[in-house]
Amino acid sequence: MTGRQSGMLALATAAVTLAAPASAQSDQAAELAKKLSNPVASLISVPLQYNHDEYGGANDGASASRLVIQPVVPFSLNKDWNLITRTLIPFVDQRDFPVAALNESGLSDITTSLFFSPNSPTAGGWIWGAGPVFLLPTATEDVLGTDKWGLGPTGVVLKQSGPWTVGLLAGHVWSVAGNDNRADVSATTLQPFFSYTTQSHTTIGAYTESAYDWKGEQWQVPLIFQAGQLFKVGPQIMQLAVAAKYWAEAPDDGPDGWGLRLQLTLLFPK
Repeated sequence: MTGRQSGMLALATAAVTLAAPASAQSDQAAELAKKLSNPVASLISVPLQYNHDEYGGANDGASASRLVIQPVVPFSLNKDWNLITRTLIPFVDQRDFPVAALNESGLSDITTSLFFSPNSPTAGGWIWGAGPVFLLPTATEDVLGTDKWGLGPTGVVLKQSGPWTVGLLAGHVWSVAGNDNRADVSATTLQPFFSYTTQSHTTIGAYTESAYDWKGEQWQVPLIFQAGQLFKVGPQIMQLAVAAKYWAEAPDDGPDGWGLRLQLTLLFPK
């Protein structure tokens, strides 16, 4: 072997050696990006979600801003099953409502969902989880919450094929205790979703967070179009997502037109 050939071989070996860690890191990032599209993935994450919505009807000109902290913590029950906890902690700021009593800020009601989910998908590739959801009357102001304790079932089913994810998250809550002077709660949520994750770890998707109030006989249907990018700052892995929200259906005096959503998700892979 000539000196030139030896040098070329050394350069090729160095390139392969350097490329292997880079490829492994890319694969890990791709896996994390896909896990973020799976509500019952075995991944600790803390989404910080900001929403801004404008109101119509009699509340025209009013607005509401919501910061929702959504820690997701999985627990391994055994080699076959996981328990995934998802908690929504919403802080609300309501402004410029014509009824002065509605212009309040503070903590709203907290909801916590528990999903029991198999470690492995089904033979057909489906991932699922089911369990209870709890409504906690934690609102600091009357207008920001229900003043009711609630309980009901929740479940999710999804399939991930290549870069695609498609699924449905659903649940229902009934009030079971609380202030007798406040309206009872009976609400169904339906959240179909789909997304596509690119090779650069950008996730583009669309979903709804539809809710039907059986007592008020009213739908709320925001259509949400979102793009998120996975990135790293120092040792911290995170995703920043921006979404446009369109209210296809809402109460006459409820949210109207277009809204904004920004979400920063902190990831803590094992």
